This record gives sequence, C-alpha cells and structure tokens, in this order.
Amino acid sequence: MPQARCNFCGRTYAEVRHLVAAENGVTHICSDCVARIGDVLERARPKSPGLTRLPTPREIKTTLDQYVIEQEEAKKTLAVAVFNHYRRLQNPDAGLQKSNILLVGPSGTGKTLLAQTLAKSLQVPFAIADATTLTEAGYVGDDVENIVLRLLQTADYDVEAAQRGIIYLDELDKIARKSEGVSITRDVSGEGVQQALLKIIEGTICYVPPQGGRKHPHQELIPVNTENILFICGGAFEGLDAIVRSRVDVSQVGFNAAAAQPRLVAEVVPDDLMKFGLIPELIGRLAIIVQLQELSLDALMRVLTKPKGALVKQYKELFALEGVELKFTEAALYEIARRAQGRGTGARGLRSIMEKTLLELMYEVPGSDVVRLTIDEGQLDHPHTVLVQAERRKTA
Repeated sequence: MPQARCNFCGRTYAEVRHLVAAENGVTHICSDCVARIGDVLERARPKSPGLTRLPTPREIKTTLDQYVIEQEEAKKTLAVAVFNHYRRLQNPDAGLQKSNILLVGPSGTGKTLLAQTLAKSLQVPFAIADATTLTEAGYVGDDVENIVLRLLQTADYDVEAAQRGIIYLDELDKIARKSEGVSITRDVSGEGVQQALLKIIEGTICYVPPQGGRKHPHQELIPVNTENILFICGGAFEGLDAIVRSRVDVSQVGFNAAAAQPRLVAEVVPDDLMKFGLIPELIGRLAIIVQLQELSLDALMRVLTKPKGALVKQYKELFALEGVELKFTEAALYEIARRAQGRGTGARGLRSIMEKTLLELMYEVPGSDVVRLTIDEGQLDHPHTVLVQAERRKTA
C-alpha cells in the first residue's frame, strides 16, 4: 500500500510533523503547507485603511455629548488632545511629540465610557486593561505586553491598525508606590509595574506573544511599535485632593474650604501625582491631565434617560421584546439616582439598583399577559406590587 503524501509538497508522513487527511481519505496536507497557506492568506487580507477623515475637536465633543452627561471641560480637553494625536500621525515630519492622557476622577464619572466613545467615534482599535492585574516579569500576573496583545486582538491581528489604536488603562492609582522614596526592594504591584509600563507608553517595539506570555512560552512573537498608540490612563486617586490642599495651604474648615474646593480640582500638578506615588518618568509621559467631577443628583437622573444607550432606554427595549411597555415615574427615577449617589459609585451604581428592582419582573413577565408596567418610587423595593397593578391583555 503506497505511503500517504502531502498533495501540495509531496512529502511523506515520515518527513513532516503532521499529515491531515481529507474526508475522502485520499487527499492530504502537511502542517508546513497549512502554515504557508495561512501566511499567504494573511498577506492577501486587506489592511485597515485607517482614518479616512479626522473629525474636528468640535465634532469629537459632539459625539461624546451623546453618550456622556456633564464633564464639559473634560470632554473638550479630550477632544482637542485626541485630535492633535491623530493629526500628528497624519503629519509625521512635523516633529510633534505624543501626549498621552491621564483621567482623574471618582468612580462612576465616565472615565471608561469617554475612552470607549473616543475610539468608536474615530473607528480605531480599542482595548481596556486593568493596571491591578499587571506585575513585573517573573511574578504571577499579566505581563505589560498583554495590554498590547488585547489591542492587537481587537484589531484582528492587523498590526498596522493596532499601532494607531487606543489603550485605556484603568486603576492606575492602584499601582502607586507606597512611599515617595525610591524603593530598594522589588515591588510587585507598584514601582516595578510603573517602570514596565513606562517603556510601552513612551514608545518601543513590543514583542507580543499572540497566545499570551506565560502559558505558551515558545510561541513566535509579533513585533508591535507602540510609538503611535494613544494611552489613556484613569483612576480615582482617592486622597489626591488632600495632597493638593496641603500644597496650596487651604483651610479645611468654614466657608473658605467650600469656596476653594472647585479651584483645587483644577490645580492638580505633576508634583501632586509624584507625592501620591507615581514615578516622575511615568507622569512625564502622561502630559495631559483631565479632571472629572463627581456627578450631581440631577446629572445621575439624566444619565438614566438622556444619553444613547441610557439604562432606562435599554430596559424599555428589553421589555418591548416581550410586547410590554415599561414606564418609570419621575419620583422613581429620582429615588434610583439618590440611592446611587448614596453608594458613592456614581453612574456605576445605577445599573445594580435597576437590575435588583427589575429582576422579578424580568422573571415573571415573559409568557404572561402583561402589556404595561409602571414603576413608582415606593415600588422599587416591592416589585411584586408592580405586577399586581400591571395592565394586562384583555381576553375575549
């Protein structure tokens, strides 16, 4: 019986690593030919054309306005910064330096949403990473190269597209070193990680393992130049206000403290971040500092109903799929916003409150004869009463 051969290169089973047979049992292909075909298809795949037209700062802010409530100064600053970044990419001979961005603000103020919306409006690859999962090489955790891997994956492994994408690095404040002095010991989650991040943020050739760094140590690495990747870092930086206050020597009692508070927000300078625990080199690469304000009660109510993808709109659409009209009274929306504000998690707390209220309704309504539900303030903790008062389909 003749020995099976690859129908593409003619080599026998003994000469190759793997030989795969077709369903007919006659046609074969070896692993080397599979790899070559993959390379040919990869080279033939159309590459991303990049930005066909760069929106103006005003247009970028208009897009942000559709998704993010308030934060006017932050949206304007981000719009200009992102516009200048991509204008720089269009004019590489102008000698302009990259300016990465640091977002400082309480939880639930829209830091992640701003970064996501920017990437969507520009139609560039976007990835989110959590700084708290990162460690220095040699420790258990993610290598910093895995941040770039996530961006490469969202770009469908199109290196050119990834190299002009946006990476949002959340919780940067959580990797601040514990003291201002230079660490003399290995710091797994602080200064050492900042040093590792510094290299990819300032721009370097990053060799990315396509399957992740530590589980598959012998894989072929993909070189990605991070020089033109825009890094947007974010964090709550709890305690930073006290550092600013001590620097400007503002009294913390009486009328002066209340009057000075808005001014303090705008006075965060690199030295404050250094005292907080960021290394000077990293601060220097985050040239644009954007402050986000805590959302007011009125703003939280508008977050529920006004933006594209607002929570109330989402839940109304979900119930509409079951043929049910869902309504909230103004008093109910006010109470949801008030509870979220009390939790101190900003807009992030709105979803968990609504999910808890609507859980029983989402369980009972599908397949029922309910056609309209109205939720009032007093029913947030008693959703069964909404079902009792629900308008139902009339039977003949």
